[in-house]
Amino acid sequence: MNTKNIETDCLIIGAGPVGLFSVFELGLLDIKCNVIDILDKPGGQCAELYPDKPIYDIPGIPEISGDGLVHALLRQIKPFNPSFHLSRIVTELKKNDQNLWEVKTDLNETFITKVIVIAAGGGSFQPKKPPIADIDKYEDLLGNGNRFGVNLSYAILDQPKGLAEAFIIGEDFIGSNDVCLILGIFKNKDDGEEKLKCEILLPFFGLTMKLGPVADWGLNLNENLIEVDTEKFETSEKGIFAIGDINTYPGKLKLILCGFHEAALMSQKAHNYIFPDKKITFQYTTSSTSLRKKLGVI
Repeated sequence: MNTKNIETDCLIIGAGPVGLFSVFELGLLDIKCNVIDILDKPGGQCAELYPDKPIYDIPGIPEISGDGLVHALLRQIKPFNPSFHLSRIVTELKKNDQNLWEVKTDLNETFITKVIVIAAGGGSFQPKKPPIADIDKYEDLLGNGNRFGVNLSYAILDQPKGLAEAFIIGEDFIGSNDVCLILGIFKNKDDGEEKLKCEILLPFFGLTMKLGPVADWGLNLNENLIEVDTEKFETSEKGIFAIGDINTYPGKLKLILCGFHEAALMSQKAHNYIFPDKKITFQYTTSSTSLRKKLGVI
């Protein structure tokens, strides 16, 4: 299968609020962004874990839901027309002989970029799987990833009492991928054990955050967080930045508003890599005609 090459000024890994706001700050500096996320929609934790939960510490907004914040950020970055690449994960990162970063995904894409911004929160969302040996042979991920299913045919037999509050403590698989009988051993709410024969198993274990492939990129890590400076939020690799919950530095606070601050400072240094011969003239959106034209407000 041929690899698809995608060239961009900046590749943002993570489409949560901080990654989205990075598009805005970089866009003001004429930097074109592509955005990757493992989820099937933008928004990160706000969209996936608490879309209806109120947030009270966004400056100037007394109360907003997680979903509301995501939609507001998407409206804010619309003038810069970022390209989103969802439902994929980065598998490899390396420098090429033109001193550019090559970033490969599990969908056989290669992004070629001068700058990488890691805004992946606590890492990548992955489904929590049942404690079943060799489960990978049978698994079928359903929906948006928070439901793990062993899906072989559509029938559930002899549902045990209290299954909604039961959890798996053991199992056996009998048969092949075509014909399979699952014998689940469950512990129910009364601490009794029950056996269930079925042809489809749908344990709703939720999601977990894992650092994933980021841990193998050669960046300085401190307790599974990426160490950065506080001037430009650059990692130990030039041209790779880390902002939001995935980074660490003295005094770090894991707040969305802090990630917004980090995005603003990061964008200034990113500009130097992308346009090394172009000097930045600092401007305010309230008074700059050129910035307001970029935003489409005049």
